[in-house]
Amino acid sequence: MDKLVIEGGRPLAGEVRVSGAKNAALPILCASLLTREPLTVVNLPRLNDVRTMESLLGQMGVRVEAVGPARVKLDASRIDWPLAPYELVRTMRASILALGPLVARCGEARVSLPGGCAIGLRPVDQHVKGLQALGAEIDLTHGYINARAPKLVGARFVFDVVTVTGTENLLMAACLAEGTTVLENAAREPEVADLGQCLTAMGARISGAGTDRIVVEGVAELHGAEHAVMPDRIETGTFLVAAAATGGDVTIRGVDPRSLAAVIDKLGEAGADVVAADSTLRVRGDGRPRATNVRTAPFPGFPTDMQAQFMALVARADGASVITETIFENRMMHVQELKRLGADIEVEGNAAVIKGVPRLTGAGVMATDLRASACLVVAGLVADGETTVDRIYHLDRGYERIEDKLSALGARIRRVG
Repeated sequence: MDKLVIEGGRPLAGEVRVSGAKNAALPILCASLLTREPLTVVNLPRLNDVRTMESLLGQMGVRVEAVGPARVKLDASRIDWPLAPYELVRTMRASILALGPLVARCGEARVSLPGGCAIGLRPVDQHVKGLQALGAEIDLTHGYINARAPKLVGARFVFDVVTVTGTENLLMAACLAEGTTVLENAAREPEVADLGQCLTAMGARISGAGTDRIVVEGVAELHGAEHAVMPDRIETGTFLVAAAATGGDVTIRGVDPRSLAAVIDKLGEAGADVVAADSTLRVRGDGRPRATNVRTAPFPGFPTDMQAQFMALVARADGASVITETIFENRMMHVQELKRLGADIEVEGNAAVIKGVPRLTGAGVMATDLRASACLVVAGLVADGETTVDRIYHLDRGYERIEDKLSALGARIRRVG
């Protein structure tokens, strides 16, 4: 099992370019199910989750062909079997995103229930309720969601809670529904807007994607298109935090600064200097960070996917910080590993109180989920001595060659088997 070995204490410096966004790429890949014509996806990150989604679509009959670097053509002219089996869904919860497109295109779908997750339950009830509102008949048997609908019909649906994948699933399904669909209390994340742009390029009639009210005028069919995946704002944020934490000077290229306003604001509060210009961000850190309180929230609030990395930053802050997690109920498992590096953290309910220490010290730590992995890498970069991060298969789900990109910025980091 691969590990990362990090010699900390070196400021990051130089330039780095981020990859396409995993959380935008996965629903866009599923959008290929909505048309018989080829969909070409550009700026596609080569990640384990992307490979898993490609395998899932291939099992259904979609022909997946690499046609260049970070470029894939998907041909779903024939769908052999609209099934997402447990064997694949259990390794990647985003497989649920096949549900809406399959029902809309094929009139039926059988998708495994994802089950539990390391960072929380993340129920799929909003997906089910929304498809039922569009006329689908759904039953849950033997751990599978079985959905049938000869033809989906547009309707108004209000999400009980904000859900990104739920919004994406219903947005895709509504594209082929008869009539108008209105989604209220929809997720506003940039990844939803990116999916909307892809679907629009395929002939969908959508307004409001990226706002809390999305209106979709159903069409009889969609056609092929080419779409470039948006830059990964969480990878961008991770490099921002790593540069600030190490007291470095890093320019990040190929980004959308608007998608990270909340993170940039908090980095400023923590004492980092962040300058945005078109598609670049430059961050400079100087000395110990300042203590800063953070509360996660749906976009445009502070993203839950940046909570762990920011905790690694303020672990060395001058003063005490409070980080409150409001999205997932079990997303503090990195705390115990940070404490192994010398951090002073106490968890009280859904909040962590972090009393900054002058320095962290290297040790062996174990990743528990994707963003916890990134948190431990950031902590290892600032810790004195050697840090070994185990179980980095989590990291490979969401970061493309992160050790190579960090090495190019001057980090002493290597992957070992």
